[in-house]
Amino acid sequence: MSSDPTLTKLPAAPNRRRRADFVIIGALLLLFLAGLVGLAAATGWEETVAQFLRLSLAQIVLLLGLSLANYMMRALRWHVFARRLGLVVSPAQSLRHYLGGFAMSVTPGRVGELVRMRWLRRETGWSVERTAPLALVDRASDLAVMALILALAVSLTAGGMGGGILVAGLALCVAYIATRPRLIAAMVTFGYRLTGRLPRLFARARIAARSLHRFGQPRVLLAALGLGCAGWFAEGYAFHLLLGWMGSEIGLWKAVGIFVFATLAGGLTGTPGGVGGAEAAMIALLTLEGVPMEVSVPATAVIRVTTLWFALAIGIAAFPLAEKLSTRGRDALENR
Repeated sequence: MSSDPTLTKLPAAPNRRRRADFVIIGALLLLFLAGLVGLAAATGWEETVAQFLRLSLAQIVLLLGLSLANYMMRALRWHVFARRLGLVVSPAQSLRHYLGGFAMSVTPGRVGELVRMRWLRRETGWSVERTAPLALVDRASDLAVMALILALAVSLTAGGMGGGILVAGLALCVAYIATRPRLIAAMVTFGYRLTGRLPRLFARARIAARSLHRFGQPRVLLAALGLGCAGWFAEGYAFHLLLGWMGSEIGLWKAVGIFVFATLAGGLTGTPGGVGGAEAAMIALLTLEGVPMEVSVPATAVIRVTTLWFALAIGIAAFPLAEKLSTRGRDALENR
């Protein structure tokens, strides 16, 4: 009895797809573990736990709640950007994509967060080059917002953050460049002419760059800036509260400025989660404000746990759900 040769070939494609999924997830896991090792090495766990024990449950919940407010504001901004780009996604989809991406926030250079593009490709069918502007404008929006908050903090305080304006200006310049379609396209073209290689990759980069014009409308920019400012200020305010609870009140805007400056400084280092650079900048600036080391070091550790580590924990919890639902979305898309 002869068999239809097409029947023997059908299982091969799903098997290859599953193997590809395992390879991708394995690579992301390795990136995640590399960032986690660096993060653990830079944070004094014993000291952090001791400080947590001194805080009341209500205080810890408030710190975590302010951080959660930041994540929710930025997730809403992500949804605004996604809809503006033309993606047909629900608020629930955007929320799980954004929060799930936090699981990879401690990968080197945060490249692991590109997993969001993978989930969008599965659920909407959009290629990575079409959704890449979403990640770019989200990061640029963060830079612009933090630069504005830092500039305001420096203008409202005296001393202690002499490099604040320089860092704010640098962040604004990067944010401006990252959202200029013609400028990005010109840089991509120059890169291709310089190397003469990978024409398909550079072509995809040009396609992504052209999509940036969708985010240039004033109402979109104002919504993004408003949500971003509210979110990042919430975490800066949490740092202000924490310092007060530890007996080192330095003023609201100084605390907010130090938190934002340190976060930006950590990001510029390119280390996973800004580890090392952020902590060093935060402790140094607190010392300049007269905060003793016995307060500045544990305060830095605690605020990093309630912001970076908390985001990581949320991401780890959301990642399996986002992965599972994106797989279902891909299957449903293929069966249409």
